[in-house]
Amino acid sequence: MSEQVHNRLAVVRAERKVSRQALAEAVGAHYQTIGYIERGQYNPSLDLALKISTFFGLPVEALFSLEPFRPLTDEVYGRNQP
Repeated sequence: MSEQVHNRLAVVRAERKVSRQALAEAVGAHYQTIGYIERGQYNPSLDLALKISTFFGLPVEALFSLEPFRPLTDEVYGRNQP
């Protein structure tokens, strides 16, 4: 059984004003696959995760992690993780 891969894809996509369809076309995936990844229903392949991170110009670990991400407000405003 594989571990869930946590992601910030929906947040980054919204911040950059990129639709699921536009991202899917850019990385060679189906737009529904992007939705499944965002909801944690599908773990992206390494190839797809790297394509997505390259599209956004971010390191892959900024978008995907095996551990849950801290809320962005905690990271931005320096709160400690409970």
